[in-house]
Amino acid sequence: MALFARMGGCYKPAMNYEPTISGVVPPAVAEATIMTVWPSVGSTGLGKALGRLYRIREGCGPISIGRLALLATIPVGMVLYLSLRLPWAIKRYRLTNRRISIEQGINPRVMQYVTLDAFDAIDLQVSPGQEWFACGDLVFRRGPIETLRLPGVSRPESFRRVCLEARQAYMGAARHQPPPVHAA
Repeated sequence: MALFARMGGCYKPAMNYEPTISGVVPPAVAEATIMTVWPSVGSTGLGKALGRLYRIREGCGPISIGRLALLATIPVGMVLYLSLRLPWAIKRYRLTNRRISIEQGINPRVMQYVTLDAFDAIDLQVSPGQEWFACGDLVFRRGPIETLRLPGVSRPESFRRVCLEARQAYMGAARHQPPPVHAA
């Protein structure tokens, strides 16, 4: 109480206390992963061609051309899927509290990225054949300019929504940060 009286009636804590939320890291402190997704077989030309073939519904009753093609190309589909998981070819799309990046390899190295403040819209483009695999391309844009494309994202709408929410949080936090101090 004596400290309170000496300060003229204003209570000022001795330390700057900022409440923390478990698992939340400010972008200025460190880069933290929010979500990682893997490209689908529909990200490849062969995968799109197989998807177009599989969706053919002509046939007799439960037997269709698409289903017969699926049975006939099971080995091709397996090889295609496994080729996407080879140690030197494996790709992933990673959303962090700072950026969205395309990473490649077992020890991931960033191939391309876009920061969360470098786009203002995310378009979803589903090419013919991709709908069979429930995937699509996410196109990050700043105005009319494409800044990054993530081909063949599995369940793209949910990843798109999380990216937009992360961007909104990043931009909101950036608005409340004090301006940088420059040396004179």
